[in-house]
Amino acid sequence: MASPFPAVPSTSNTRKIRQTSTLVDFRKEHSHGKILPKKGERNVLITSALPYVNNQPHLGNIIGSTLSADVFARYARQRNNRVLYVCGTDEYGTTTEVMAAKEGVGPKELCDKYHKLHAEAYEWFQIGFDHFGRTSTEKQTEICQHIFLKLYQNGWMEEHENKQLYCETDQRFLADRYVEGTCPKCGYEGARGDQCEHCSVTYESPLDLLRPKCSACGSTPTERLTAHLHIKLASLQPQIETWVKETQEKGTWSANGKAFTNGWLKGGLQSRGMTRDLEWGVRLPKELGEKWEKKVMYVWFDAPIGYPSITANYTDDWELWWKNPEDITLYQFMGKDNVPFHTVLFPAYLIGTHEPWTMLNSISTTEYLQYEGTKFSKSKNVGVFGQNARSTGVQASVWRYYLLQNRPETSDSEFTWDDFVAKNNGELLNNLGNFVNRIIKFVIAKFDSVLPDPSGGKVAWEKEEGARAFAEEDQTFVAEIDALLKAFINDMDHQKIRAGIAGAMAISARGNQYIQDNKVDNALLASNPLRTAQVVLTTINLVYLLSSILHPFMPSTSDEIIAQLDATPIAIPDRFEINLLPGHKVGSATHLFTKIDPKKIDEWRAEFGGAEARAKLEAAKALAAGTGGGAAGDQQPLSRKQQDKLKKAARLEAEAKAALVPKTPEQVELEERIKVQGEVVRKLKTGTEEGDVEGELAKLQALKADLKEITAKLAASTVTEGNVPTPP
Repeated sequence: MASPFPAVPSTSNTRKIRQTSTLVDFRKEHSHGKILPKKGERNVLITSALPYVNNQPHLGNIIGSTLSADVFARYARQRNNRVLYVCGTDEYGTTTEVMAAKEGVGPKELCDKYHKLHAEAYEWFQIGFDHFGRTSTEKQTEICQHIFLKLYQNGWMEEHENKQLYCETDQRFLADRYVEGTCPKCGYEGARGDQCEHCSVTYESPLDLLRPKCSACGSTPTERLTAHLHIKLASLQPQIETWVKETQEKGTWSANGKAFTNGWLKGGLQSRGMTRDLEWGVRLPKELGEKWEKKVMYVWFDAPIGYPSITANYTDDWELWWKNPEDITLYQFMGKDNVPFHTVLFPAYLIGTHEPWTMLNSISTTEYLQYEGTKFSKSKNVGVFGQNARSTGVQASVWRYYLLQNRPETSDSEFTWDDFVAKNNGELLNNLGNFVNRIIKFVIAKFDSVLPDPSGGKVAWEKEEGARAFAEEDQTFVAEIDALLKAFINDMDHQKIRAGIAGAMAISARGNQYIQDNKVDNALLASNPLRTAQVVLTTINLVYLLSSILHPFMPSTSDEIIAQLDATPIAIPDRFEINLLPGHKVGSATHLFTKIDPKKIDEWRAEFGGAEARAKLEAAKALAAGTGGGAAGDQQPLSRKQQDKLKKAARLEAEAKAALVPKTPEQVELEERIKVQGEVVRKLKTGTEEGDVEGELAKLQALKADLKEITAKLAASTVTEGNVPTPP
């Protein structure tokens, strides 16, 4: 799997780095190399929803849980917290049985195949789990049976004789996923027996569906009686509600996390079946007797218990993480569909054991990521799945950046190829990449790669006094960076990942503007070498700061920046400091990002958009060529709809080409200020913060107007002069 820590460069005798900025690797504390919590320190336990093993993850799955959790885990490590991030494939249940039967293999063989595919996809996306496991293990059985038996012994289980659908053709009871039918709430015809994918409603039983069918053979099932054990959620509800109220006040819960949880509780909890008639699942404890020996646990009973069992497969000291509520803070990441299973059911299981389990503190959830105006569909080949991203040749950092800045935190968001290419060519290449490359090349060319000493030896840079020995002229700039860094840390502490990545890019943009304001070039070096040295030392240290705050979002890009600086990874500080000292020798400069040809947009749209997208591409090509399927003189005039399509295609192509034009530092800074200000307005509108909405909105509109004016002037000058403006 991908490393959860920054890459450690080889040793060098030309480095001069402040030692107090060191990033701590807690794996080195023990000979076994495992990360364990320590009393009195900040211990962070992180999980992402276990992906079901029957398919490859698409971009929406990745941003919804694993990537978001990875960003927060990397951030917490960069703050020198003790962090354990676990995940793995959810492997038991009906869906696995059904899929295995379709592929003509056994459930275990199917799980082995897809576990490997998931692991490979996450590794390419540089998702750094401390351990990526699976639920079909002995530890899973052991811990599930322990919790189930405790619930039974403590009186929280009761026997129900249920009506259940039975397939006369296949001669078996049909568990939830073996049944499909029409949702009684929204009318969706492809609803599964446990949950409707369309409206997210869950069912107590597949009998709730209208016109049910056996998903294996398609026949209409009959009803029969069968015995099952139910958990008495109604009796547990007061304890669950007390825990929810306290946790929502202490931790950070996303808005839809609260809404789904409170909605379930408000409706009143009912007894819920915890056993199923299946073969592929966790068997019930033998202590329950022969009556239950052929039953297995409900998949949403065993699935969340995968978190502690995966940890148990990582370390024998797993209870230090999972039975240590006083010293551990648990963060869980998932899509909104999974919320009640983590905030109501899983806590109910743990509360019912009467044991001191580590319980959820903060929950971060997402809405849906759409693909080009539609849903991802593996069956229709619509969307980017698994390792498709690798096949584009675009580096993982660009994919991570795009998904994270487009993370559907409060509402659905959309992946589009036009925007993907524009973000790479504009924000990454012209903002971040240009900034880092420009200053390192300047140091190499003008200072023989060695950082200058603007104090002439008067400042003891390695001591505390040197940490903030910025020039008097730079105090305002340093204060601005401190403020941006403080906002970044606050956003990330509260899992506001989209705001966090915008804040990181705002720091980069401010650095670009700083170079522009100070006119760093040969003329400044000749006329004012002291000021040049001050600006160079400050800017290089801002790049060093960026290497630490960018690591959670783009780990390989962060590693590359550190390599170009010939430095070592540093922790994210509370304030901007001089940590690369005068006399330090930087490495070589290379470009962090490369341009993407806008022509790739149509190619990728056709490749990943299914049959319909390919047909549209061919039709558009035919229209653009003016063939119309006949001789030139016989062509029919284009309809209004066809004309609109051509206009849209031309507009998108123009926007993509515009993204290739290098932006001035002023444009870059304005774009980042617009992002930051937009986040301020969004927080005010959603009620997460208080303030003057109209006033902040006016500021946002003014920034947009300034950017529009500058862009228009540059476009006019480009047309007049026949060239492309180059940033200074």
